[in-house]
Amino acid sequence: MHSHLLKTFFLLYLLSTTSAFAQSKKVLPYLQRISGKQTLAGQHNKEPNAEPTKWTDYIHRTTGKYPALWSGDFLFQQENIDNRWKMVQEAERQYKAGAVVNIMWHACPPGSGEPCGWDPGLLNQLLTDAQWQELLTDGTPLNKTWKSRMDDIAVYLQYLKDKQVEVLFRPLHEMNQGKFWWGGRPGPNGTARLYQITHDYLQKTKGLTNLIWVWDMQDMSRDFAQYNPGPQYWDVFAFDVYDKGYDQSWYDYILPIVGNKPIAIGECAVLPTPELLAKQPRWVFFMDWAELVQEKNSVEAIKRIYNAPRVLTRDEMPQWK
Repeated sequence: MHSHLLKTFFLLYLLSTTSAFAQSKKVLPYLQRISGKQTLAGQHNKEPNAEPTKWTDYIHRTTGKYPALWSGDFLFQQENIDNRWKMVQEAERQYKAGAVVNIMWHACPPGSGEPCGWDPGLLNQLLTDAQWQELLTDGTPLNKTWKSRMDDIAVYLQYLKDKQVEVLFRPLHEMNQGKFWWGGRPGPNGTARLYQITHDYLQKTKGLTNLIWVWDMQDMSRDFAQYNPGPQYWDVFAFDVYDKGYDQSWYDYILPIVGNKPIAIGECAVLPTPELLAKQPRWVFFMDWAELVQEKNSVEAIKRIYNAPRVLTRDEMPQWK
């Protein structure tokens, strides 16, 4: 009898945790469902974190619609670090309004403190090979510093978890961009290994199960397999288009590497056209980069893509709660 009761309780526990997990995971299944059929319009908002809807509001003024994907950034300058809570609370508001939430993390080099500069700083302040090995080695000073940085942002991500907000999280973006301190290191002990460490610490150690992990590359080198952290470490592949990434050969190159997982245009300056999305239907979202949406696109081009039948805006999104 005792054994029977234990089995019953165990089955009930499994059912409850499975049900809770299913209820909490809505965004990724949604992206999987629309893959090949529809594309979310997305917009990044970077400096200043004091105005976390600056470019989302520009889209609304221009098109009368809000992007289906809102993106923010933890950033690295003191004034933006000071306003991280404002950015995170906007993420909560956007999610409750139906948007998919994407958050980036421009993390300062582990050998220097926060805040830091852009260049040198995030760019062109590269670690030596010895420093890189130290960073990857558990318990070393640089490794402890990196974990401390993750502890800092985990507070904000935990807040969003407590509010039942799912987050597309995209750390260490543009892995093949060698100017970033974290990038340009192919192979199993390179950038991909730091991504794995980051994933395991935030998801397993910190318990941030509300994160949807994004693996991100740029249209600059076709060595993606050398940066792939492994399918168990990422949920969505994002591709940043700044050079010739809309060329069909890039799309054809990406598909065999990522398989059936959702793929997205993670950043762009020039928006895709409706014709391009018809030819490359697997993109589940595009995300224009902050001020570049205004600088690199005409008002007519913005309106055209936002009114394309396959492109979804926030008013067409399901409610996540």
